[in-house]
Amino acid sequence: MENNKKSVGILGTGSYIPPKIMTNEDIEKIVDTTNEWIITRTGIKTRYIADFEVATSDLATEAALRALKDANIKAEEIDLVIVATITPDMAFPSTACIVQNNINAINASAFDLGAGCSGFVYALTVGKQFILSGMYKRVLIIGADELSKVVDWSDRNTCILFGDGAGAVVIGITEEGKGILSESLGSDGEGGKFLNIPAGGSRMPTTLETVQGKYHYIKMDGSEVFKFAVRIMSKSCLESIEKSGYSIDQIDYLVPHQANIRIIESAAKKLKLTMDKVHVNLEKYGNMSAASIPVSLDEAVKQGKIKKDDIIVMVGFGAGLTWGSCVMKWNK
Repeated sequence: MENNKKSVGILGTGSYIPPKIMTNEDIEKIVDTTNEWIITRTGIKTRYIADFEVATSDLATEAALRALKDANIKAEEIDLVIVATITPDMAFPSTACIVQNNINAINASAFDLGAGCSGFVYALTVGKQFILSGMYKRVLIIGADELSKVVDWSDRNTCILFGDGAGAVVIGITEEGKGILSESLGSDGEGGKFLNIPAGGSRMPTTLETVQGKYHYIKMDGSEVFKFAVRIMSKSCLESIEKSGYSIDQIDYLVPHQANIRIIESAAKKLKLTMDKVHVNLEKYGNMSAASIPVSLDEAVKQGKIKKDDIIVMVGFGAGLTWGSCVMKWNK
């Protein structure tokens, strides 16, 4: 187990889901698919979609305010805001800067972090280091994405998967031996070709041709991503668990990225966890990318599934290809 003089834990959680629901039956009217096919292949029944004029920062701001309230911390007490997202409001300024202004976190620095669906665990790990170094005391970590804005709604292989949302946590010093005990991060850039948005950057700048060719939408090789996820979810978890000093049979709860029910069930089986020890909400929300894990965490805590001193594992995988997991001894 890591033996730091200081321990960093989560002081408060919050999440926000836009009100507009889209069911599988709604998608049946758009592309050639069925409710039964979607549920069988993914486990998803509904997802929530932000209105056209609502930006990622709007969802992130609401989740941030709820996390601050839960932590009983004022915005001006926050030293750093990190927003994990792949759907920023714009190229610059960062979505984190927009959120910082929205919540009036006048003393905070701010930046975005892009690691796809692994983004929240990456951001949590980064935020922890700022606190352990003594540079900052309280960090606001937000995972927020609006994948509905970058989905090709004529592509039945991807449009069924994604939803919008935001989750946030405030982290700070907690009692020794609790909080974030260990983490494991990784990447495989060779697999970046399997999940990306080709256009809009310096490699393929925006032109009439890129817009007409739909290169600003998510492109995914579902089979390759699935194989990667099944392999890496449990591998990353086992690495984090080993670093924490705990054993698999001491894990109380798993909070995984919500991408596909078959991937989650595979990870749970390898970790010898029954599904009642795994938080699953993808049937309601679909894949919310970086928002997936913090929304799930907030739900599990609010529903009383995670209790003080529980040993929990959070794990995600996503574009990059990236993956990340961490082990926590719940300190609230």
